[in-house]
Amino acid sequence: MNLTTPAITGLILAGGRGSRMGGIDKGLQNFRGLPLALQTLMRLQLQSLPPQDILINANRNLAAYESLGVPVWPDTLDGFAGPLAGFLTGLERCETPLLLTVPCDSPLFPLDLVERLYTALQEQDADLAMAAAPEADGTVRSQPVFCLLKTELLESLVKFTQGGGRKIDAWTAQHRCAIVPFDQSGDSPQAFANANTLAELQQLESI
Repeated sequence: MNLTTPAITGLILAGGRGSRMGGIDKGLQNFRGLPLALQTLMRLQLQSLPPQDILINANRNLAAYESLGVPVWPDTLDGFAGPLAGFLTGLERCETPLLLTVPCDSPLFPLDLVERLYTALQEQDADLAMAAAPEADGTVRSQPVFCLLKTELLESLVKFTQGGGRKIDAWTAQHRCAIVPFDQSGDSPQAFANANTLAELQQLESI
């Protein structure tokens, strides 16, 4: 990290119900011998532009997440309100100018994720930057849970969620958003694959 790069906090999103995985806590399921959340934590530490601090957003089994050695914060919104609730928690707790969010169930995300999102944020003078990647059908879709955002967006997100908003896309559409494609040569086609079921988790392990 050079002296002109602002400090970044990384946030691992592990606050979901895990409903498609039978209600089990997804972030604590093993991937190649270690919990998914720990794999995600280590991948953040290996970034070409690593976050200065890392937090975990979780809503149950807090002691298990705390054992990974970083601060753990539950949603401030009730009722498992989705990823945007995690964004809100992260922005409230973040002490750096930028917050990076990543889900706990995509352990193969690119090692230059932070660097490429930050570059796009700066070059496009955006409020936030999010990854985009090709789906199995070939269409390129944004991956809004892989997001780098300015912490000054907290006030906007508080207002949006207090008004009942819960959709990431509806909120990000209110701001200058840089979309960063990760479909260039050299990017793994499975980089943003996520494990919603135990079968998908086993498939990821076999890659």
